[in-house]
Amino acid sequence: MPKLGSSRGRILLLLLLIFFSLFTQNVATATSKTNSNLSFKEAPKFYNSPSCSAINSLKNAVHVAMTLDIAYLRGSMAAILSVLQHSSCPENIIFHFVASSSAETTHLNLTIAKSFPYLHFKIYPIQDIAAVAGLISTSIRSALDCPLNYARNYLADLLPQYLHKVVYLDSDLVLVDDIGKLAATPLTEDSVLAAPEYCNANFTTYFTPTFWSNPSLSLTFANRNRKPCYFNTGVMVIDLDRWRAGDYTTKIVEWMELQKRMRIYELGSLPPFLLVFAGNIAPVDHRWNQHGLGGDNFRGLCRDLHPGPVSLLHWSGKGKPWVRLDSNYTCPLDALWAPYDLLQTPYTLES
Repeated sequence: MPKLGSSRGRILLLLLLIFFSLFTQNVATATSKTNSNLSFKEAPKFYNSPSCSAINSLKNAVHVAMTLDIAYLRGSMAAILSVLQHSSCPENIIFHFVASSSAETTHLNLTIAKSFPYLHFKIYPIQDIAAVAGLISTSIRSALDCPLNYARNYLADLLPQYLHKVVYLDSDLVLVDDIGKLAATPLTEDSVLAAPEYCNANFTTYFTPTFWSNPSLSLTFANRNRKPCYFNTGVMVIDLDRWRAGDYTTKIVEWMELQKRMRIYELGSLPPFLLVFAGNIAPVDHRWNQHGLGGDNFRGLCRDLHPGPVSLLHWSGKGKPWVRLDSNYTCPLDALWAPYDLLQTPYTLES
């Protein structure tokens, strides 16, 4: 066998790389086609309770923002159903979906409208997806490097300017409580967003030694007298007016640009949010983000619930419940996601 340092070895290595690239592209294409062919059942219509105000103004509406793409569509459909099913005023909920391109919008529009004929929603494609992709640095898991994973950075720019407040939700979660309670979370006078905080987590692990050894960087927290606490960005209540006034999109992008020059963090879209907001957010009860149910980022281990009551189950991490259910390699808590799955199986279609 030729050595890799020789001409034949380099040619062999190049051919292997080309083969691997073509193989992964074909797998990705096949997966995308498979996901785009999924068929979903129509969800039941949910009605407002007598105590609900008429949705005759934006003030009475609960605005929910989510990302929407082919790969996570099954999870998104379950999340939408769970929000509607447990809301006391489901007709007052307006969904704002962010998509990665205009090309997918037609298919996604039809899919959502077919399963939720009465849903108030709109899809907003990211206009310059290439610019977003150019800011992304590789992380410990390739799924975290998807440009749509960074859509939450740009919500204030993508959503209509008349929107003042929005609840952001990831696609790998389900609610078992009324989202109106979460939307009503009070924001403190100087807070831009609210989310459950976890101050017992080891905050230092989210940043590299390069970050902590550089005084001008590590003092990001100390100089502001902030107690940096971890919070998961999959569930947030965001004041869009304050975000726009403080130009927080630019602040997040500046950290991402620095990351491209010198590696200061490891984990996808979370660290820039921590750098800008950690220690300065309004608190939300932990019941609203029972996260980590997807297990370890490397091994996909099963996780238990955190102690205390539960209003929202979040499969953050590597393992997604729909994938594990299909593979018959499930975790116990995946059974709590299954009732919200709207996927129409071949057996259902035959019936």
